[in-house]
Amino acid sequence: MIRLGLQLPNFTFPGVAPEDLFETVAAVAVAADGSGWDTVMVMDHFFQLPMLGPPENEMFEAYTLLGALAARTTNVKLGTLVTGVTYRNPALLAKIVTTLDVISKGRAFLGIGAAWYEVEHNALGVDFPPVKERFERLAEALVICRGMFRGERPTFEGKHHRVEDAINSPAPITPGGPPIMIGGQGEKKTLRLMAEHAEMANFTAGFDELPRKIEVLAAHCADFDRDIATINKTALASLFLGATMEAAVAKVDQRLAPMGMSWTTLDDATKAMLGARFILGDPDTVGEQVQELLAVGMDGLTVNLPSDGHDPEAVEFAGQVLGQALA
Repeated sequence: MIRLGLQLPNFTFPGVAPEDLFETVAAVAVAADGSGWDTVMVMDHFFQLPMLGPPENEMFEAYTLLGALAARTTNVKLGTLVTGVTYRNPALLAKIVTTLDVISKGRAFLGIGAAWYEVEHNALGVDFPPVKERFERLAEALVICRGMFRGERPTFEGKHHRVEDAINSPAPITPGGPPIMIGGQGEKKTLRLMAEHAEMANFTAGFDELPRKIEVLAAHCADFDRDIATINKTALASLFLGATMEAAVAKVDQRLAPMGMSWTTLDDATKAMLGARFILGDPDTVGEQVQELLAVGMDGLTVNLPSDGHDPEAVEFAGQVLGQALA
């Protein structure tokens, strides 16, 4: 399960040529592997997301990258935050994640969600059905993947997917198969699927919304006669960590400047909106914010480092600070 996860959502780094790009990412993963992080995650996207950069910025295919990182690391769990169910046939996805589990000697997990980024679907010719159908596909994919992970050779005829005697060999190294993580925040569908199918849940909601999400997830768990404590619950945040508060704010300003904004001059409403998804400050302040997240029911934390996530030393420093706060 995840206690401290590092998400890598960006592969456009200053001064890094395309031929050096993977080695830069690998160095970050290796730094995380030895500095307190227990999980490394990448996005399952093909274009960069609007809040992170223009669509033409560099973006690796997730599972090819994770397989390569599995060969460079020894400790961290590996997976996506999260795979869009529309991108791959679920039986093939089960094979892909199982292959990652074998390569990594049991460190893979399946992060999955209903998909949302219509731009890349349209550009790449991937069907983007209405939201109701995407959730139907997600529910079917969870059944197929779980059965294949467990070696059940499932036969399944759904509304959108079918398999017949689906063999999954070699089997996963992880007993029972790689754990499933569902990401998102929708209370009626996403959280219900978490309660029914997932060992791990990652909330993309603001920190102020987390108590409500925990409440709703617990109600769904009760419907399935399940203890919410059996689900590993993490929140996704952006970390701006500095030796001083001033240094941390400077890192935020570095990210806001291209949008014509500065942290110190933001209006209160915008600062509150962003602050509900930021962990910001010096080590002591960051530690206090982490403790507040644990107090509302989180079991761990997943962060990205928007300003310095390409710097192995920054990743090591963040792992040490967050690891101490979570101890």
